[in-house]
Amino acid sequence: MEQRKIIPAVSVAIVRGETVLLVKRARAPSQGLYAYPGGKVEPGETLAQAAARELQEETGLEASDYHPLRDIHIDGSGENHAVDYRLTVFGATYAGGEPVASDDAETAAFYTLAQMAEMPLAGDVFSVAEELLGPSS
Repeated sequence: MEQRKIIPAVSVAIVRGETVLLVKRARAPSQGLYAYPGGKVEPGETLAQAAARELQEETGLEASDYHPLRDIHIDGSGENHAVDYRLTVFGATYAGGEPVASDDAETAAFYTLAQMAEMPLAGDVFSVAEELLGPSS
């Protein structure tokens, strides 16, 4: 079996109060689903730099205190994507401003867990949000 190419990618979960920032993806993978802003890592970027750039490009927001939360393997073959992604999900601290969707995001807004439970979400979005917003044990 042919070895699939794995591309490093990042996404960033920004918490504001009891809400978390999601964008509706305008393009594959996960087109039409809500996910954290993110994308591919550019050559020469650190993962955290890529997360900050993607956040800025897709929502116009800035954040601080980027810290990796988990790594997720995304199999692109299910969506006829030629590559797989190794997605590093970052958490970061909201630093002000209102999200404005651009680049490959259709919408960008903050949502509560209750709202998210009713929405079409990509992969691990809900479990990451629960981790960030849920009661700390």
